[in-house]
Amino acid sequence: MIVEAPLIVEARGIHKHFGALHVLKGVDLLVAERELVFVIGPSGSGKSTLLRCLNRLEEPSAGSVMVDGIDMLDRRTDINRARQRIGMVFQSFNLYPHMTALGNVTLALRKVAQKPRDEAEALGLAALDRVGLRDRAGHTPGQLSGGQAQRVAIARAIALEPRVMLFDEPTSSLDPELVGSVLAVMRELRESGMTMVVVSHEMGFARAAADRVVFMDDGLIVEQGPPAAIFAAPQQARTQAFISQIQRH
Repeated sequence: MIVEAPLIVEARGIHKHFGALHVLKGVDLLVAERELVFVIGPSGSGKSTLLRCLNRLEEPSAGSVMVDGIDMLDRRTDINRARQRIGMVFQSFNLYPHMTALGNVTLALRKVAQKPRDEAEALGLAALDRVGLRDRAGHTPGQLSGGQAQRVAIARAIALEPRVMLFDEPTSSLDPELVGSVLAVMRELRESGMTMVVVSHEMGFARAAADRVVFMDDGLIVEQGPPAAIFAAPQQARTQAFISQIQRH
């Protein structure tokens, strides 16, 4: 694979064991600046574990991870500071239920980035504005729809101005009619030049927006390439079987 832009994520030889279970078996994932990489594959193939190894929510058993020039596995690395550069959006929104949307967005700005309250609130409102929810700044998560809550979670991540955004099944717990609003925000991020690694079952979005699709199975990257190649003419038997299965649904 020829990567023209500078690499911003370099994960090499990633292994992950959970006890006797060997979940990742020597995965290399290189991501260029401004690239949108979509990771697909059957349940249990290691997709989410790979994503979590990139920001050390999971500790790789072996391998190396560099993000924006930072050695994520170096014991001397300030992991909280490093994570400011790597926004992550989860399947469950992980918002504090007792805090407003603005409170959730500004918490890390104040506690981690050490911003004064007024500056944090200005940045938080700007981030909510970007996801179309400035008018919901005073609402708690319980007063928001699932789609709105997920957009608040995205606002919380982008408020820290990360260099890379990781999305782990961001729409899988949403009702179908709410999915579009979250994908629209992701599309806007894509157009603004954000580097993104997305684990998702939203194949239509992958076809339309991804620069590269990575197919994983059984802890390995089996095949990768442009969406047109992966979806229309996969080369590997395992990829062919997976694509034909999802296209039947």
